[in-house]
Parts: sequence; structure tokens; C-alpha cells
Amino acid sequence: MSIWESLRTAWQSIFANKMRSSLTMLGMVIGVCAVVLLVSLGQGFQSSITTTFNNMGASALYITTSADKALTTVRQLTMEDAEALEDKTLVPSVSVVSPQISSRLNVQYGNNNSTMQTSGITPGIAQIRNYQVDQGRFITQADLTARSNVVVLGSQAVTDLFGTASAIGQSIRVGGAKFQVVGTLQKMGGFMGDSYVLMPLTTMQSRLTGGDNVQQIAVKAADSDSVDSAIAEVTTVLRARHFIRAGQPDDFTITDMRETLESMQATLAGFSLFMGAVGAISLLVGGIGIMNIMLVSVTERTREIGIRKAIGAKRRDILLQFLIEAAAISLTGGLVGLGLAMLGAMAMGKVTLGTTQITPEISVSIVIIALAVSIGTGLISGTYPAFRAARLDPIESLRHE
Repeated sequence: MSIWESLRTAWQSIFANKMRSSLTMLGMVIGVCAVVLLVSLGQGFQSSITTTFNNMGASALYITTSADKALTTVRQLTMEDAEALEDKTLVPSVSVVSPQISSRLNVQYGNNNSTMQTSGITPGIAQIRNYQVDQGRFITQADLTARSNVVVLGSQAVTDLFGTASAIGQSIRVGGAKFQVVGTLQKMGGFMGDSYVLMPLTTMQSRLTGGDNVQQIAVKAADSDSVDSAIAEVTTVLRARHFIRAGQPDDFTITDMRETLESMQATLAGFSLFMGAVGAISLLVGGIGIMNIMLVSVTERTREIGIRKAIGAKRRDILLQFLIEAAAISLTGGLVGLGLAMLGAMAMGKVTLGTTQITPEISVSIVIIALAVSIGTGLISGTYPAFRAARLDPIESLRHE
């Protein structure tokens, strides 16, 4: 018997028992749909995290005050610390330094109110985080010197406050103070989103927070090969400025984005694997259902198998017929499940997790793996029933009622 003949016979058997075949496929439909959706959500979350870290700069370092409670003396980071890091004779491996402070403040335009991440920054942050101006301009050194009441808005902040109208030149209130919008930024996406307000650091210090301290100093190394040198140089300068003696721990923390990204990617890979494993349980249940139905089918068709063997069908023909039948049921269920998963991903659009929006990503590799797994599950589940059918004695089979 040829493969095409086996396929035709398998489909005839499936359509002869439509309800039973449909219920058997249901396990595979649910299993494949669950695996594809869960893995695509995991990949979407991983892409969001990767985008965020890339936006923060591959060769960037972020310096913050240490949160170690065991330290007896902790000096806060100041503008003077940032200025010292700009000294090329002391820190030759650093190309850009940008201190900043951040706070979640109420932002208002007309009747639209929203609480947004508001940051006081210097112009250098655009080089570190690769901000791209959409309309207007970015914060300038002149704004910093004059402590101008100007702001630049992220793309989502523009939508939240102004809808489709232009924000340039409009006045908004941030933390109760009045500011003019001088620029908007292109969408960056990622874990942190695009709902934020940027203003000159000096303006935020004088109008909203007070003091000379900064929460964070962003530093960009001259190139990717200079990151380690930059860390060593920054550490030396800050330890000297904070009067930290040899053997004493640092009262500041330097975050290397390379190490953070590698750690997050490893964690998220494990997370995606776990989500896939949860979905695979449904595939296992579906496989058991296929094996059960195929065993029932062998029992019901014992006489048919005997007739086929009596007229010349070989063991491999019977084996191939039942394996193809099991694979056909499984593949059909897998295709339906894949289709439902794609529709589900489209319907979900963006999933909000806290402040993070995750877009499910169904890649070609997920599709191939899902279909391969569904076929493999059918073949594995159908192997024992197929061998059982192939080993039936033709004489005893013909006597079967």
C-alpha cells in the first residue's frame, strides 16, 4: 500500500467518526494553542526587556547611591561628583556624563491629568539613551544655565495629554508649576514605556525638589572596549571625592548594562521555558487521548485488519496506516490550535503587566516547533496502537465479531 493510499484510508476513517475524531483533536488544539500563546508572551516580554536595555545604552554605566544599610557613612551623589567625572585627565575612558533626578509627578493639560515619571536631565542624556526628537527640540545647555521652564515629552505622554493635537508651544503644569512644551520624542518602547516628562536638571532642582543632590549619574564609555576602564576610573574618582579609605566598601553602586542585560536574558529564557513546559502538559493530555482513541479504533477494526492481511497487506502497511491516522488527527488539531493562538495574539494586542505593555510575538520558529511537536505527539501516541494492529493474527482477526 502506498503512502497516498494510507493517507486516503486514514482520512476516510477520521471522517467516518467525526464526533470522536473532533473530541480527540480537542486535546491537541488546547495544547498547541496554550504552548504557542505562552511562549509568544514570554518572547514578547523578553523583547521588551531587551529593547529597554538597548535604549539605556549598551556601553552605558549608571551610578547610584548605595542602598547597603550596613554602611555607616553614605554620601549622596552631587552635581560636583558629575563635574569631576567630566574631567578627561581623571576619566579619559568616559565620553559623556549626565546627572539626573526623577520623581513621579502630576502632569496636567486642560482637563487631562496623569501621573508621569518626570526627570531632570542634562543634554548629554540624549547621547546615552539615544533619544530621537520627533517635533521641536531637545533640552539645551542654555535651558540648563537659565533654569528655563521647558519640557520635552515622551510619545505616550503626548497622546495622553494632547491626543492627536500638536504639543509644541503648549503650556502644561508639572507638580503644580507651569512649563512650556518645546519638544516631543519618537517612540522607544520597551519595559519603561514612553509616558515621561524631561526638563532641565537645574529647573527641577530649583522649582520642584530643591537641593544639589542627584539620584543618578549616567555615564557613557568612549566605546564598548572602554567600559571596564571607565568603571575603574569612575570608582577611583568617586572614592577619592567621598573620602573612602582603602579596604572600605563603596558608598555608591555602578550598574553595567552589559551584565544586567545578560542576567535578565538568562532569567527570561528560563521563564519562557517554564511557560512552554506548562503548556506542554496540555499536549501530554492530548497525546494520551489520541492513544486511547487509536486503541479503541484497533479493537473496532480487528476484522477489517484481518481482511486486509488476508488479501496481501503486510505488517508495515497496517503499521503505516494507523501511524498516519494518528499523525493526521494530531496535525489537524495542531493547525487549528495554531490558528486560534494567532487569533488570540491579535485579539490581545498589547498585554499590560504593571506599567509594562507586552506584545505577544509569534515567530516562524514557534510555528515550526508547534507543528513538529503536534505531529511528533501523534506519532508517539499512535505507535503502540499501530504495532498492536500490525501484530494481529489474520485468522483470529477474521473470526472477531
